[in-house]
Amino acid sequence: MDDMGLLFQMGALLLVIGAIAGVLAGLLGVGGGIVLVPAFFYAFQTLGYDGPQLMQMCLATSLATIIVTSIRSVLSHNKKGAVDWTILRQWAPGIVVGAILGVLVASSLRSTALQAIFGCLAIIVGLYMLLGRAHWRLRQDMPGTIGTAAVSPLMGFGSVLMGIGGGSFGVPLMSLMNVPIHRAVATAAGFGVVIAVPSVIGFLMVQIDPAMRPPLTFGAVNLVAFILTIAMTLITTPWGVKLAHAMDAGPLKKAFGVFLTLVALNMLRKALGL
Repeated sequence: MDDMGLLFQMGALLLVIGAIAGVLAGLLGVGGGIVLVPAFFYAFQTLGYDGPQLMQMCLATSLATIIVTSIRSVLSHNKKGAVDWTILRQWAPGIVVGAILGVLVASSLRSTALQAIFGCLAIIVGLYMLLGRAHWRLRQDMPGTIGTAAVSPLMGFGSVLMGIGGGSFGVPLMSLMNVPIHRAVATAAGFGVVIAVPSVIGFLMVQIDPAMRPPLTFGAVNLVAFILTIAMTLITTPWGVKLAHAMDAGPLKKAFGVFLTLVALNMLRKALGL
């Protein structure tokens, strides 16, 4: 199939993926990456790009979209005074270090290893969405200098290996440390920027076999997926927000937790060759 035919098929798939990711992000408050990485994986695989670096392209392209969505989100939250800039400044250096290490590790692993990592971490996120309770607490305040230096790089590292922003790990973590949920969501949007910018710069330097990458792929970032996904999420995320205000999103969040856990288990199964 020629490049134009591939671009047409990719475009159709990615418009649907972006629309769904946007609605879910607005409705459930989940980061787009947790949806986009498996969606990109199955889309690229369906189009015949099932090489040893497939997951690197999925992670990199997802993180590229997070730069745009996180900046938009943090600016919006900041207008309402919801971003805790003290937490963001304290955590940013460690998150950047972890993100850079994440790119170095991800660029050296085969797709199957990254699938297994994504599957394991996504199961944890899915189970927390399914079973987590708003009143759970690990402590009554954020950790000090030593605790921040220990935990923040882990957040950046794990987020890059999953191709996600700050929401999936940052919001539960801050909530467990007694940060009000709206402030946690707003501040986690800032985490997303800090995670995505250095990691995407790193992934742009990763070399992908030309025979194993879709058209218009630069480094490990696919430009077509990036542009179409951003375009659709900007349109459909407000729809999800309106739905969230019109209905009880709690049961839907639990249902998505089940769905995410099943998707993660399937990716883990494929990684193990079962």
